[in-house]
Amino acid sequence: MNWRNPWLLPILILVLASAVQLDLPWWSLAVVAFVVGLAIAPTGRVAFWAGFSGGGLSWILPAAWLAYQNNGLLAHRVAQLLPLGGSSVALVLVAGVVAGLVGGLAALAGCWLREAFRAPSAVQQ
Repeated sequence: MNWRNPWLLPILILVLASAVQLDLPWWSLAVVAFVVGLAIAPTGRVAFWAGFSGGGLSWILPAAWLAYQNNGLLAHRVAQLLPLGGSSVALVLVAGVVAGLVGGLAALAGCWLREAFRAPSAVQQ
């Protein structure tokens, strides 16, 4: 499959993961990224970066919005519990990196699973 728009997969993961995480647990992000990677990611590199960016944004955007809504009070208190020096910005970025790694590795695993079951003749071409 030839993907002309490189933003299609990250936006798809972002939208689906954000919608699914409204009612399901945090790890539903991994399920969404895995299925997208399994179904339509053309290569492992594209799958990882699409999962990383889509998954990371699905946590960064709501976390930043919630921190903005309460002037960063709760994020500041949580950041004090972690070795982040009380920085709410650092907490939002750490949450985004964690979600990005979860999404990226799940999408990569989905892509690799599809490639593992591909016929040997198709892999050599």
